[in-house]
Amino acid sequence: MFSILKNAWKIPDLRKKILYTVLLLIVFRLGAHIPVPFANPGALDYYLSGDNTLFGLANIMSGNALQQFTIFAMGITPYINSSIIMQLLTVAIPALERMSKEGEEGKKKIAKLTRIVTIVLAFVQGAGLYMMVVSPDMQSATTFFTVVLTLTAGTAFLMWLGEQINEKGVGNGISLIIFAGIISGAPSAIAGFIYGDTNWIIFALVVLVILITIGFIVLMNNAERRIPVQYAKRVVGRKMYGGQSTHVPIKVAMAGVMPIIFAVSIMAFPATIAQMLGGAQSGFWAGVIRVFSPGSAWYSIIYFVLIILFTYFYTEIQFNPVEIANNMKNNGGFVPGLRPGKPTSDFIRMVLNRITLIGAVFIALIAVAPTLLSHFDSAFAFGGSSLIIVVGVAIETVKQIESQMLMRHYKGFLE
Repeated sequence: MFSILKNAWKIPDLRKKILYTVLLLIVFRLGAHIPVPFANPGALDYYLSGDNTLFGLANIMSGNALQQFTIFAMGITPYINSSIIMQLLTVAIPALERMSKEGEEGKKKIAKLTRIVTIVLAFVQGAGLYMMVVSPDMQSATTFFTVVLTLTAGTAFLMWLGEQINEKGVGNGISLIIFAGIISGAPSAIAGFIYGDTNWIIFALVVLVILITIGFIVLMNNAERRIPVQYAKRVVGRKMYGGQSTHVPIKVAMAGVMPIIFAVSIMAFPATIAQMLGGAQSGFWAGVIRVFSPGSAWYSIIYFVLIILFTYFYTEIQFNPVEIANNMKNNGGFVPGLRPGKPTSDFIRMVLNRITLIGAVFIALIAVAPTLLSHFDSAFAFGGSSLIIVVGVAIETVKQIESQMLMRHYKGFLE
């Protein structure tokens, strides 16, 4: 990886793109320290007491901007929620499904709708935060629009930064912003672990577990099942076409980190509502907080099952065995030993279900692993979902840089 980055730095065009990307990420981190007027960040301390709430998840992804209540307090979370909503609506609404199949023009229309939904969600979320961080004696129309529009503009600006990185930089802009937010919290966590009253044996054990986990994430991220495909020979005039062998790759971790985001969002609602309603030491809401606390056994079990279910759901959206089988049939392709059409699609679906189960169990185990580490009373709280995001984004960015290097050095048939 380091050799790829070193070689990419030697290419002037790529060097400019890398510097441009780093510059925009620095702008993101600078904006994460500009406070919102009329706000009292201390009002959120109760809601940020644990990572089992929506506030804890948003705070991690925004790089602690929510805890300090800066202009980027909501981070890019409204855009992620908007993207999820649009993906679900694309499957449910035929008009949007047709629009998604119109090529580049259809993608632009869906992207525009996604931006509009993002602004609406950001405004609503900002209004909710306004009621929590602005004291009642200071609440007015002026303070409301000042705080809410500032938060909404911050999210819109981050969305624009992500699009600029996509167009003029390297990597996926939104993923890199989340990556930068998560990484920014790592130094303080490490410092707290080193300078705190911590057992160094436990520290070494945690570091070892993290390194092993990273290795497994890289392995599973690149793992795939290849279904062989043979194309029949066709004679057109005096030329013969086809006859070559290829394969259909099915990635083990096709859904990536999206199932974790879905599952965390659902698991976060009960605990968040219980905290907002003032969960006491005893009573119904206190029981809800205990059940949906990351340290409880019920939380781990429900979280594990939800990740598996959402992995199948998101894979079903991304990969359509019937469409793959029909494309193969129309182009004269077939899987050796199987008839084209329905038998081929049934075989691909069977393989997909088995591969998806392996990837789903792996993702769920990585996500639940921090619960096991928490029994050591470790101060180094680096969640499994965060680890998957960081490693996945790093691998994807390096692959994009490598592909751009290959494109610039490929000489083709001219020589």
